[in-house]
Amino acid sequence: MKLFKFILLCLFLISSAQADTIYQLIKIPNLEIYNIKTENKLRYLFAKQPFTIGVDNNINCYKSSKQDLDKKYSIIEKNLNRYSKSFLKKINLKYIVLCEDLSISGIGTAGIPDNIMKTLILDIKFNEKYFERVIHHEVFHIINDTFKEIFDENTWSNFNPKEFNYAECSTCTKKIGLETYSNPNGFITEYSQSTASEDMAEVFSHLMYGSLPNKIDPILEKKIEFIKDALLKIDNNFIL
Repeated sequence: MKLFKFILLCLFLISSAQADTIYQLIKIPNLEIYNIKTENKLRYLFAKQPFTIGVDNNINCYKSSKQDLDKKYSIIEKNLNRYSKSFLKKINLKYIVLCEDLSISGIGTAGIPDNIMKTLILDIKFNEKYFERVIHHEVFHIINDTFKEIFDENTWSNFNPKEFNYAECSTCTKKIGLETYSNPNGFITEYSQSTASEDMAEVFSHLMYGSLPNKIDPILEKKIEFIKDALLKIDNNFIL
């Protein structure tokens, strides 16, 4: 009996130590390890309890059932395995946090990227129809934040008609639709028309997920080539 209690105590102490270590690394409480033995060295963590983070405590996410985690993990891992260990190191991404009902300032979101903390939080309950594509969309924000000088927004904006202007922020507009246009006319989705960075992320995610429209207009063609060229500047071995 004493040996059994000792083993339980050791397991508790190890679990607590792991939780403390995770918190020190990425400053998100209530996380546990889901899988850290991956080929590209991504560390997958999950919320064992709800957490609130952010300068204004405005980011919230909640725990998921093991069944939901197991189901979505295989999908997430399959998509993130598209990125090599060397590429992930270059873009500063190491930790994937899995939870559900993710929101920032009360607004639901698919993911929250943080290249400084090398972390991407993903809402595993985000819209099934777009879930896989959105994983790559959020990865692009990590890429963009790490290499702002490569993804110049003025150059990108000049691809568009002169009369077009992006919104000041992605939440400053009602253009939130994620359905892929069959006739894009420069913009691949409605959400692409919100901001330059969201436009880039939508083009990138469609490239990675292999869901480009059948018809590519001249403006969208320029945007696609811009993204491809920029990625090769980061890693000349990158494969779309």
